[in-house]
Amino acid sequence: MSFPAMTFDERYRAIDARDTRFDGQFVTAVRSTGIYCRPSCPARTPKPENVTFFPTSAAAHEAGYRACKRCLPEAAPGSPEWNLRGDVTARAMRLIADGVVEREGVPGLAARLGYSARHLTRLLTAELGAGPLALARAHRAHTARMLLVGTDLPIADVAFSAGFASVRQFNDTVREVFGLAPGELRARRHGRDTASAAAVVPGEIELLLPYRRPFDAEGLFAWMRARALPGVETAGERSFARHLHLGGGPAWFELRLDDADRLHLRARLAQLGDLAPLVARARRLFDLDADPLAVDAALSTHEPLAPLVAAVPGIRVPGAADPHEMLIRAMIGQQITVAAARTALTLLAQELGERVGSGPEGTEEGILFPTMTAIAEHGHEVLRGPAARIRAVTGAAAALADGSLTLTLGDDGDTQRAAFLAMPGIGPWTADYVRMRVLGDPDVLLPGDVAARAGAGASGIPSDAGPLTAWAMRVAPWRSYLTAHLWRAAPVKAVRKGRGAPSAVDASPPALDPKTAPTISITEGTK
Repeated sequence: MSFPAMTFDERYRAIDARDTRFDGQFVTAVRSTGIYCRPSCPARTPKPENVTFFPTSAAAHEAGYRACKRCLPEAAPGSPEWNLRGDVTARAMRLIADGVVEREGVPGLAARLGYSARHLTRLLTAELGAGPLALARAHRAHTARMLLVGTDLPIADVAFSAGFASVRQFNDTVREVFGLAPGELRARRHGRDTASAAAVVPGEIELLLPYRRPFDAEGLFAWMRARALPGVETAGERSFARHLHLGGGPAWFELRLDDADRLHLRARLAQLGDLAPLVARARRLFDLDADPLAVDAALSTHEPLAPLVAAVPGIRVPGAADPHEMLIRAMIGQQITVAAARTALTLLAQELGERVGSGPEGTEEGILFPTMTAIAEHGHEVLRGPAARIRAVTGAAAALADGSLTLTLGDDGDTQRAAFLAMPGIGPWTADYVRMRVLGDPDVLLPGDVAARAGAGASGIPSDAGPLTAWAMRVAPWRSYLTAHLWRAAPVKAVRKGRGAPSAVDASPPALDPKTAPTISITEGTK
């Protein structure tokens, strides 16, 4: 998938208008000052001849520029481009944000993408102006800035939480990027940045996560509430929390929207170096790097969709906190109601999940979603239903556990889909649903999804799979967001009667996969 790049004149008009829509999508470097800014920087617009645009802050760093102390470009939401695109650059950027370079080095990143480290460095440098090490360093600097201005963590803890190998390396990088020592950067923080730093429970980290408005938080929290697994997850009207296993061990995090609509991330970690990957996963889970104005503008040009967008501006497509877990949840839930799937998944977690320390403020003991090895070895003892489905779930878990099936943020979408379809018990709905949730692909339509088809019929859009697929071509590359709107528009009674796919407003079942439908019967008892 390819998208036209903005021209110099288009970018210059954006910075002249101080257009916040483009914050995080590129940076503006000014040769006369040696500084780079976000597009909405309130400083005087530089002359065109003094301006160079870079796609990432890392490229600006490599070219010798430092970050603006006024607009703090590192505080902008991330670029939606890395989900829009499926090429090697976008896949690399997703993996870098997830901390792969810190855990596995550049050779590990390159191996995941199928390239040599040297060739990957050439590719990224040619397109982005910076290689994987520089991109990872810029990501660490961004995390460090968040911690310095948003928490009262000791400087040494900030260094290791941001992924730096030493305090000296941290100090040098912060001085180079921001033109200030870490202590000086913290001293300059504004009141809005310290709002979350006060009254934080010892052992916890709390940050503010930026996002682009409008933001359909109500829909996201409703989605999470319908699917929350007791012990693993807790969801309220304006909050969501869960336990998760990261590279350094068990972790707990909470996303909470305050009265001023600021999104707080609160976390407890076994290892400070897991913070940056956790932030990246939380952002993907709530689709925080999306460009809602671009999505809404594109969808609104089509008459049947204009009322849907007006009713739910800034809709988001939920992501996944853990890719492997997402596949298992999709497979278990693909032919039963969301409520029934939640019951089955809760039992699976209770029986096979690892017990971990409680969450904050004396809440009950938490549970980690079971490992793929545990599901492969003992899933048949816990799961109920047709033997073919149980074998499919445990077989997929075994393949993930032994590495014969890979599922990561850096997968190529087409290759991932083909690998899934080759697995017993996984059909097109499941493969595409996982691609939407794990890769954050914004252009996935689920034409076999009964809830989406019901929503289409209620909105004046063709509801049969073939005509719906043809009609939806006009909204590419935003078909995932179209699907989200159709889920929301689906009449509850129609969805329940049709036993369709997951809906943001109703606990409804997904459509049958052609591969598995002949072997599984759904009775009225599953409702």
